[in-house]
Amino acid sequence: MNDIALTVQQTARPTGFPTADHFRFAESPVPGPRPGTALVENLLWSVDPYHREMMDGDFALNAPLEGRTLGRVVASREPSLREGEIVLHRQGWRTHAVVTPEEVRHVPLHEGVPLTAYLGVLGGTGLTAYIGLTRIAGLRAGQDVFVSGAAGGVGTATGRFARLLGAGRLIGSAGTPEKVRHLTGQVGYDAAFDYHDGPVAELLAKAAPGGVDVFVDNVGGEHLGAAIGALRERGRVVRVGTISQYNTPEAPPVVFDHAAVVEKRLRIEGFLVSDYREQQEELYEFAVPHLRSGALALDETVVDGFERIVEAFLLMLRGGNTGKILVRAV
Repeated sequence: MNDIALTVQQTARPTGFPTADHFRFAESPVPGPRPGTALVENLLWSVDPYHREMMDGDFALNAPLEGRTLGRVVASREPSLREGEIVLHRQGWRTHAVVTPEEVRHVPLHEGVPLTAYLGVLGGTGLTAYIGLTRIAGLRAGQDVFVSGAAGGVGTATGRFARLLGAGRLIGSAGTPEKVRHLTGQVGYDAAFDYHDGPVAELLAKAAPGGVDVFVDNVGGEHLGAAIGALRERGRVVRVGTISQYNTPEAPPVVFDHAAVVEKRLRIEGFLVSDYREQQEELYEFAVPHLRSGALALDETVVDGFERIVEAFLLMLRGGNTGKILVRAV
């Protein structure tokens, strides 16, 4: 084990897109565990769109950034945290972390399931997609679904889960022709479009001329306005994120037909996945058999090397990933 620990700290508040200058790497000796704690050497890190939103004020400056991380216990002074065990924690962008039992979740290593899955379709990303479809949307077999930001981590998981849950037509939006091809050729979307090709309302009307029943929204903005118009009676909007506005604080407000919400009896609901941690085992029961059988594939962009975690984060904000983006220790 290396004797030096690295952490990534935010040094300033960005206006618009952050740059590498908003971060720094800090070195320190690898800490030792105190009584009742364990030392974890981190193996995989998740970089997520919500990190950008937190940079505006929730993250403390000059302190390690938080985030979902998988690591191996390498030294322990706590009987419930055994050396060699894989755990998930939120101490984030650092190579080593000292954790208490309350700060970790023990990761069940299901045979045949890659470790990366536990930060993707079996982690917060997959749980967001699963809860959005099953609890918030109440998706029923045969219903048609539109997903914005469909080539990202939550978007690809939503598409694959919706197909396994018996959805009807799946329509997705993405930011490049390559991502559109991935959605229709690999993920199982029936139709997809590049939102740069014209007004989203027109592109959606062409892709789903008969409308949709559910809209899973990772983007907000123009997509939300377009989906309100495309939803059928008693349609549901699942609000997951607003990535279109994270780097454009002066973005214009969403424009949509407010009367349509009443006339079509639409429901618009947002949620935080942290409110649904008790459904984690349910997600395992649903997804693990499909992973083992090959019916559920992983959509991942993996960046090797902790020293590239800022690069990976900025890449994700610019849409440079397909599926869940992860950073892996080498």
